[in-house]
Amino acid sequence: MADILTWQDVLNYARHANPEPERRVEKTDAAWKEVLAPDVYQVTRQQATERPFSSTMCSLFEAGQYECAACGNLLFDAREKFDSGTGWPSFTQPVKINAIAYREDKSHGMQRIETICNVCDSHLGHVFPDGPAPSGLRYCMNALALKKVKT
Repeated sequence: MADILTWQDVLNYARHANPEPERRVEKTDAAWKEVLAPDVYQVTRQQATERPFSSTMCSLFEAGQYECAACGNLLFDAREKFDSGTGWPSFTQPVKINAIAYREDKSHGMQRIETICNVCDSHLGHVFPDGPAPSGLRYCMNALALKKVKT
């Protein structure tokens, strides 16, 4: 596989087998509720979607990295962030191929690819094939599922 993920790579992962994570974090639902803020829990553990344009993270383009708000798994680098105009933070590539897992999502009468933290299975958002070159991917993330860390 190439260093840059493509839409075909994403579809293959969603339909067959995701890349192996470097580690796993597993907790009971009660344990997640204890450690996550209610809005973060709702997005990451119950697959909720925050309102578009509800986070200042959409317009934040300073250097740094983004990790999973639930487990701290490193997900994205700010160099891959772009303004998609959708109201959610958007990225073109994960920081590592095995940072994110994918699954087909046929909810709400749509066919989409859900993105999940590959370490703790937290819902992050969705990925679409309408992003900028060279990958053409748009990782449309819930800001509540991400934690910005300085590098």
